[in-house]
Amino acid sequence: MKDLRFVYVTVGNLEEASLIAKKVVEEKLAACANILPQMTSFYFWEGKLQEDKEVVLIFKTNESKLESLILRIKELHSYEVPCIVALPIESGNPDYLDWLRKSL
Repeated sequence: MKDLRFVYVTVGNLEEASLIAKKVVEEKLAACANILPQMTSFYFWEGKLQEDKEVVLIFKTNESKLESLILRIKELHSYEVPCIVALPIESGNPDYLDWLRKSL
């Protein structure tokens, strides 16, 4: 199970999220993508506090595809420094995790 990854990404709008999600799943860099359509983010950029509406993307992939997935997201992403964070999947429904592996 330790080979699977949960990848969290933020983007500026739903259209960009859909484009990135479709491309990386079609390219088999992720088994699936989830889009959470709206959140509010607070962060410092260029010395100023920012407040923006963003969209969350969640990908499921494996360790061997992670570097390629990150590079592809960066190619497709409009942000200068996109948030792309990978977390290990420690546990879960064995049937789902098997499906995830087979889908990659």
